[in-house]
Formats: sequence, structure tokens, C-alpha cells
Amino acid sequence: MDIVLIAGLWLDGSAWDDVLPELEKLGHRGIPVTLPGQGDGTTSATYDDQAGAVLAAVDAAEGRPLVVGHSAACTLAWVAADRRPDDVTGVVLIGGFPTTEGNAYADFFEPTGGGVPFPGWEPFEGPDSDDMSAELKAEVAAGAHPVPVGVTKGVVHWTDERRHGVPLTLVCPEFSPQQAQEWIDSGDVPELADAKALELVDIDSGHWPMYTQPAALAALLDEATRR
Repeated sequence: MDIVLIAGLWLDGSAWDDVLPELEKLGHRGIPVTLPGQGDGTTSATYDDQAGAVLAAVDAAEGRPLVVGHSAACTLAWVAADRRPDDVTGVVLIGGFPTTEGNAYADFFEPTGGGVPFPGWEPFEGPDSDDMSAELKAEVAAGAHPVPVGVTKGVVHWTDERRHGVPLTLVCPEFSPQQAQEWIDSGDVPELADAKALELVDIDSGHWPMYTQPAALAALLDEATRR
């Protein structure tokens, strides 16, 4: 099956390099997306541009792909369910949640000029990055791209209630499925509260399992293709 892969803030399609061969072993074709403004040199990119790139990848895939979003890009993966509910096999969210209707996509960090640079590892100390070596952190930081402000401050709108019926898997890395369920039950994640086919799965990793647990992550994605 074709599996569309969307990495989170600051990352380009190369974030999935270690996952691609693992997916191939399992009979799948990974399609990593380099988002506008995150690796293509387009500093004026917007949230709508990134959403459009995801939909283009879905439309170009063979059959009904699985769509995978990581971190902030979980919102972009959920866009595929919202705009193409009949054309995707399912959606997998890794370490993140779809933005609530009417909120900014990813307005988490202060911009510098027209972009939001990678803030370094200090904000991610602890469970987020404890499984990453100093060498890996340096490598990831060196390849990070400032995200255009037009992306981070873009307002998210949902359009099609059929998205709630799309099979949805939440991969829980630095938090547990139990914690995620508590957040859902408390109303903090309304998009997941309304999901009719949600499964929570655990992975023993920090926030970036595509780097630290590529084989285990690929196995979970393989399972999601059969939901």
C-alpha cells in the first residue's frame, strides 16, 4: 500500500529515510512529503500551501493510501480525512493531535523575521528526546528548516463530518495511551473525541520515533493499513 508520510515542524521528507526500507520490507511504498516552506526554499509558504501539498500527494498515490502525520503535521494528515474521506484507507497520528476548528495551526514558538527557527533541544528535554543521542540531535538540528510564519499562524477549518468515520490510529510515543485517553475524555482534543474509529497504540520512544524506532514504527503503520 502507498503510505503518505508527513513530518512535523522544521523537518523535510528526509525525516523518514530510515522508515522507508522498513515499510518496503512489509510490502508498502512510503511517500515522504517535503512540505512547502520546509525544505523547498519557499519562505512565503502558507498553511494552505502545506495542506494542498498533502492533498496532492494523496491524489497522486496508487489506490487509497494511508496518511501519516507527525507532531504538528497531525493536523495536515487529518486534512486528508476531511477533504478526501472516501479516498484514504486511514490516518495515523504520531505524537500529536489535529488542531481544533478556528485555531492557529502551530503558533507555538516565537518567529524571527518571517520564519520560526528550530528552537534547540531545551524545550524538548525529558521524555521527548531522552532516547536521542547527542550525535542524532546534532544531525536533526543541522537539517532543520525555519517554518514560514504564514504556515504556523494559518487558521484551521474543518469542512466534512465524514472525516470522523475514517479509521484513525494515534501512536503514543512520549505519552501513554492512557494519558491520551484522559486528554480526549476531558475535552482537550475535540477532533479525537468525535472520531468513530479511533485506536490508541503505544511505542517505546520519544517524540521522534522515525529516527529512534523506525522498524517498530513501520510495524505499527503496517498494522494500521489493515484496520
